[in-house]
Amino acid sequence: MSMIRRSNVFDPFSLDLFDPFDGFPFGSGSSSGSSSIFPSFPRTSSSETAAFAGARIDWKETPEAHVFKADVPGLKKEEVKVEVEDGNVLQISGERNKEQEEKTDTWHRVERSNGRFLRRFRLPENARAEQIKASMENGVLTVTVPKEEAKKPEVKSIQISG
Repeated sequence: MSMIRRSNVFDPFSLDLFDPFDGFPFGSGSSSGSSSIFPSFPRTSSSETAAFAGARIDWKETPEAHVFKADVPGLKKEEVKVEVEDGNVLQISGERNKEQEEKTDTWHRVERSNGRFLRRFRLPENARAEQIKASMENGVLTVTVPKEEAKKPEVKSIQISG
């Protein structure tokens, strides 16, 4: 599995596709063409995605909402997108562009990452996708997905005769 794109195969809400044949000379990770018997998953080149590709996102559930917090330091809100696909998939994406290089510049160290990131989360059935709100403060994107009120079971008393 590639070190650039990490996926938690045990996360039931993750939509990341795990490719067990990634890195092998055959299968979906190779460029051997369509003759492979293994399914082909879309790939992104490592030049487009650096360590920034795995934007860190926390997801907590409160009694009122599902709250997602993403670390996106240095990005403006115009560089981040929050979308809902198919009514139940929350997609958070963005891109940090490379700094313009001047011909006279000499770089001694480049540690800040650049490139695209994309994270997807399957929302639970109690999520109100039409009421999602997002805000950004100090490099942290907060996405709040309100929950439907839990329906309380209706209890009806029955008169006992006799």
